[in-house]
Amino acid sequence: MSLIDRRRARTRRALVEAATELFERKGYEGTTVADIAAAAEIGTRTFFSYFASKEDVLFPDADARVRAAVEIVKNHKAGEAPAQLLMRAMKYLASADNDLPGGFAALRLRLFRDVPAVRGRALQLLCEAMLEIAKHLAAAFPEQLDEASAVALSGAVTGAVLGALYHLLEKSDQALDPDPVALCDAGRQAIQVALAPWLRP
Repeated sequence: MSLIDRRRARTRRALVEAATELFERKGYEGTTVADIAAAAEIGTRTFFSYFASKEDVLFPDADARVRAAVEIVKNHKAGEAPAQLLMRAMKYLASADNDLPGGFAALRLRLFRDVPAVRGRALQLLCEAMLEIAKHLAAAFPEQLDEASAVALSGAVTGAVLGALYHLLEKSDQALDPDPVALCDAGRQAIQVALAPWLRP
């Protein structure tokens, strides 16, 4: 990684840490982009070189995770079925250490539950990821999947994760932060159920 890349990574992390502290202290609606930029000691214009919006600060690793999933799909093992590959990619992403500040995952879940703008951005990113992964699945398995089948397979995973998320949040105590570990466990189980028809011999 070059010096410029390291500096950008530090600034990006500083913005995420500043946003996390401000969202906890002032609330999401009470925090502005200018507040986050000032806390990270950069200008407001510079903020937009790193994130397109306040919502995007809550999903700093979204692009990297999609790229990682696409690389797994592109470099699939010989004889690996599409559903097996997708299951492996999801397990990798779930276990990946995203190196974010403590409490960030719980904060993001709480804001997803409570703030429509955050929920909307999360759903948009999830749908974009689903379509991108599906495109590469179809390219990787041209004899087994057309584009519609690849979207159906990727969509099954997306729907499973969303269903697990909404179920967890519906059951969670509004006075407490949602449990990210419980979400990961529920998501893994839901994905196994969703992919079961494609995993049968």
